[in-house]
Amino acid sequence: MDTKVLSPKPAATLAQPNRAAFTRILGIDPGLRVTGYGLLDRAGHDLVYVSSGVIRTPDAALPERLKAILDCLSQVILQHHPDQVAVEQVFVNVNPSSTLLLGQARGAAICAAVACHLPVSEYTALQVKQAVVGQGHARKEQVQRMVRRLLALPSEPSSDAADALACAICHAHGGQGLGGLATAGYRMRAGRLI
Repeated sequence: MDTKVLSPKPAATLAQPNRAAFTRILGIDPGLRVTGYGLLDRAGHDLVYVSSGVIRTPDAALPERLKAILDCLSQVILQHHPDQVAVEQVFVNVNPSSTLLLGQARGAAICAAVACHLPVSEYTALQVKQAVVGQGHARKEQVQRMVRRLLALPSEPSSDAADALACAICHAHGGQGLGGLATAGYRMRAGRLI
């Protein structure tokens, strides 16, 4: 399993490989200190692991952290050439300040994808867990185990990388949690799609 910790560095432009037989999906679990990413290929109903890792931002001011997320994800995109991006939505926390900071990290991640002209889909943590584990309130350990099982990995990925891979798996399945009901673009409130 290819798990990497990235730090910002200039990225070179690479030629896009010819991949008509499959779709490459980049999943992103945004975080201000640690952002997880995971790539997989979808060929029909088959999912094949490509790469995963985390981006650890420097202990610096907010603008430098956001730049590190943007630069490192841009580097991942240029290296692996995903076709689509799936990002986990912000969970509204008790602490509004933390929620706003996480939203800014998420914005930097989305900007990296949009700057490369990639389509971005967003999923709630509930949708991701439902699609991967079958239960919307699954624990992180359960997500890690199911990601390992679904992608036939030799070991469990880190928590942040597993969340990103789970987001990519959710997208690969068409955002179809809740018993096959397409949930992409919807939110859950009190157990109901809105």
